[in-house]
Amino acid sequence: QVQLVESGGGLVQAGGSLRLSCATSGRTFSDYRLGWFRQAPGKERVFVAAIRWSDASTDYADSVKGRFTISRDSAKRTVNLQMNSLKPEDTAIYYCAAGMVYRTYFSQDSYYHWGQGTQVTVSS
Repeated sequence: QVQLVESGGGLVQAGGSLRLSCATSGRTFSDYRLGWFRQAPGKERVFVAAIRWSDASTDYADSVKGRFTISRDSAKRTVNLQMNSLKPEDTAIYYCAAGMVYRTYFSQDSYYHWGQGTQVTVSS
């Protein structure tokens, strides 16, 4: 089974930065897409960013383009999310997820494995 563990969340003020990391274990991810989703209090979980493990191609939600960068470290088997220029609306629990490359990158249903999440709080 694939295991995902997020880390790096915390409390920051608006305009600050955080770097989230997702440590993976289990099968290799050469044919997988790794995604970040977030869920704000009382709201649905939504897509943030995704990366294809094989070639590191990326996709982003419009709300984070230009501010967030997703990357992967094949040696460490981690996927990272660098978050800059954070806004209060970025406050959420952030989840790492893994799914098949050939499914839609933005759909929560495309991902089979999920981490427990890490809290990001941006104060105004």
